[in-house]
Amino acid sequence: MKKIYQLSTDEILKELGTSNQGLSTEEASKRLSTNGKNKLDEAKKRHFILRFLDQFKDFMVIVLLVAAAISFIAAILENKMTETFEGVLILAIVVINALLGLMQEAKAEKALESIKKMSAPHATVIRDGKEVVLDVEDIVVGDIIVLQAGDYIPADVRIIQSVNLKADESALTGEPVPVEKITDAIHKDEVPLGDRVNLGFMSTVVTYGRGLAVVTSVGMQTEIGKIAEMLSNTETEETPLQKSIAQLGKTLAIIAFIIVGVIFAIQIITALVKGVSPDWLEAFMSSVALAVAAIPEGLPAIITIVLSLGMTNLVKQRAIMRTLPAVETLGSTSIICSDKTGTLTQNVMTITDTYLYQQNDKVSDLKSVEGSLKKLVDFGVLCNDTKVRVKDDKFLKIGDPTEIALTDLAINTGFNPLDILANFPRVHELPFDSNRKLMTTVHEIDGKFVSITKGAPDIVLSRSVSYEVNGHVETINDKVSNVYLTENNNMADRALRVLAVAYKVFDKNTDITKLLHTELENDLTMLGLVGMIDPARPEVKDAIVETKRAGITTIMITGDHKNTAVAIATELGILENGHLAITGKELDQMSDEEFDAKLSQIRVYARVSPENKVRIVTAWKKTGLIVAMTGDGVNDAPSIKKADIGIAMGITGTEVAKGAADMILTDDNFATIVGAVSEGRAIFANIKKAIHFLLSCNIGEIVTILLGVTLGLALFPNVENLVILSAVQILWVNLVTDSFMAIAIGLDPKEPDIMNYPPRDNSKSIFADGLGFRIGWQGIMIGSLTFAAFFIGYNIAPADHELIHAQTLTFMVLSISQLFHSFNVRSEKYSIFQLKPNKYLIMAFFGCLALQLVTVFVPAIAENVFKVDDVHYWRFIDWMVVIGLSITPLVVVEIQKLIKRFLNK
Repeated sequence: MKKIYQLSTDEILKELGTSNQGLSTEEASKRLSTNGKNKLDEAKKRHFILRFLDQFKDFMVIVLLVAAAISFIAAILENKMTETFEGVLILAIVVINALLGLMQEAKAEKALESIKKMSAPHATVIRDGKEVVLDVEDIVVGDIIVLQAGDYIPADVRIIQSVNLKADESALTGEPVPVEKITDAIHKDEVPLGDRVNLGFMSTVVTYGRGLAVVTSVGMQTEIGKIAEMLSNTETEETPLQKSIAQLGKTLAIIAFIIVGVIFAIQIITALVKGVSPDWLEAFMSSVALAVAAIPEGLPAIITIVLSLGMTNLVKQRAIMRTLPAVETLGSTSIICSDKTGTLTQNVMTITDTYLYQQNDKVSDLKSVEGSLKKLVDFGVLCNDTKVRVKDDKFLKIGDPTEIALTDLAINTGFNPLDILANFPRVHELPFDSNRKLMTTVHEIDGKFVSITKGAPDIVLSRSVSYEVNGHVETINDKVSNVYLTENNNMADRALRVLAVAYKVFDKNTDITKLLHTELENDLTMLGLVGMIDPARPEVKDAIVETKRAGITTIMITGDHKNTAVAIATELGILENGHLAITGKELDQMSDEEFDAKLSQIRVYARVSPENKVRIVTAWKKTGLIVAMTGDGVNDAPSIKKADIGIAMGITGTEVAKGAADMILTDDNFATIVGAVSEGRAIFANIKKAIHFLLSCNIGEIVTILLGVTLGLALFPNVENLVILSAVQILWVNLVTDSFMAIAIGLDPKEPDIMNYPPRDNSKSIFADGLGFRIGWQGIMIGSLTFAAFFIGYNIAPADHELIHAQTLTFMVLSISQLFHSFNVRSEKYSIFQLKPNKYLIMAFFGCLALQLVTVFVPAIAENVFKVDDVHYWRFIDWMVVIGLSITPLVVVEIQKLIKRFLNK
């Protein structure tokens, strides 16, 4: 059975049961009711409650919910409902954390909505032999669509009439140059989507000419619909941070179980040693209470806050993140698969080279434009259908990208195209024709008629009998023709699109309108060539250098031609010696084994399909690396969704691409991605610092409790039911002192060399590279110092006041030592005096210190809430003990860093 593009116009009309007069209203109504509306299936928005519940999926949050439940159960079993405070507090933290995450994601969606563009809701259709305007949703297979410049094509169609019809299909195929449409059948079996030039596709745009087309597919049956279907079948995967936090939650849960077991066992053994009958329930519940208190309740909220602040910073850098975890995933990126057009390039066809006989100029190097070169600039503006107007002192241009480039050449060399058009009015024209491959306009210049012809260099040369050199006209010969053709080939080798401009002079008395194209477009005088390309963005080259330094590989994936892709990739430094560039067709011919073997060498993929892009992303993901994929078209959406980080363009991006993405670039710039990766790395580094701080502090609390229950009987034999720290005191330190400090740590300035290292290995634990060891020994140090405070406080306390005085000093040292310890985690190698100051950390330090002092300076709070001595019981020696022990962690870690720097010299 023949494919649609293989059928003639008569055959396709017969196949679809329609005619040039269109469908009858009755028949169209039947088809609409049978086949449904011409629209894509939209993903249903998840209800607010379901999105709120999504925030509770993290294992760490589940651990906290279990901890809260245990607190409630313990209070109920012991009939102490006043002690449900801890459970209520944990629940409040979890709910606030969920609301924070939900609000930030909703904020991102709102920002995304603000940059959405309206799509064309209507189309002109022939029904019952008359033109009518319909909602695009009411279009059916068999409808005849009227197309003209500026129209969106409302469905997949077969072109049945074309008058210089061109369409921009970059959103679907990635091809940046408008495609010239034909009506002839294509007699090939397998034709890539971008080469089916007798078809039009939903959501592509007519840029030039006019025509008629018959609708062949609507809604989900269109090429865009098939891509939308691919999107719906792509599963969302966990981000590296989500995996790390889940692992952390499991580790903390295991530690909590161990604490319960150890403390419970010690309490039972202690009771038996004392010859007392153990209270099994009391021992179990007190063990559970301390274990719950030792879990860093504020960690999920702190991570959410740090990610939210990172999200806000990224918006300032022109990147909108749609989900919180994706903020950090950016920092793990090892592979960036980037679309070419508009991301690596400017998405503006630009003339970079001009050529007059034996005079080759780079436009960027031109000092003056005069003589034949000025004529070439003028003629490029005149033989041109670009619509130009001025608004707010800027030229606004509408037209074919190639013709706009000719207009821009005049503007960029200091000339006003409107003046040129006004000085040399058009009196006649021969529009571009796909058979002639030429366009000609006639103008009145210096009292004569001058026809200006532009087109493919070989065709223009074949019709030229002379050429202009240094303002003089000479007869052309084979040698001269070869010079022009050689220059044409040189430009083409650099992936430039080349146009030739020629002219012919007629006497003013000639009746120009009666001349045939054979008279206007033969015996021409060759003027020159222009070479144009969609040039690389100037800032991208530096961004590519930065990605290499950061251990990130950039891959170019484009629907454009291979030679163009190779030229741009080579210029940017993406394609270097030893690297490969292949086409989608070549990729299709490779087995998975062959592709995997060559994957690391391939840096450029050209003329690729959406399926090719998904295959490329999938292959890189199989290596275990984090993959980012950028794009703007509908054809990019499946691979954007498949990637670990999907990135869509905010300006030129289609709504389908934006909907599939994790990040939206509001400036469509590759350099913004690199800046965002840097920000992502800084965010993860700060989250690691916060985890380092919180866990070492919590281990300090656990060590303090363990030392109390293990050494308490030997060191304090006269104290019954020894409690070194109460659950309320530990909860205060965790939620108030630690949490504010951890948030401030999360705002630590980005280290200047953060992009000088390769991406982290996501297969490694969050505790890898010595972090687990540092957390452990620093936590043990804090716990030992805190227990020392209890021991000293007990022994220097006034008579009959030993226990409460010891608990007071213990509570103060635990809290204040952790405040000082916060400065240790800012860097594992640099001294605090070598780092850029963190004003938020300094503010948090003094704020938390003030709050901690309130617990002893306000008698009512000291006695009734925390059960400690108020300031009236304090002596000078007590302050010396607290200050001396509290500052010790900072001094010890600074000495350790100094030794480490000395040994690494």
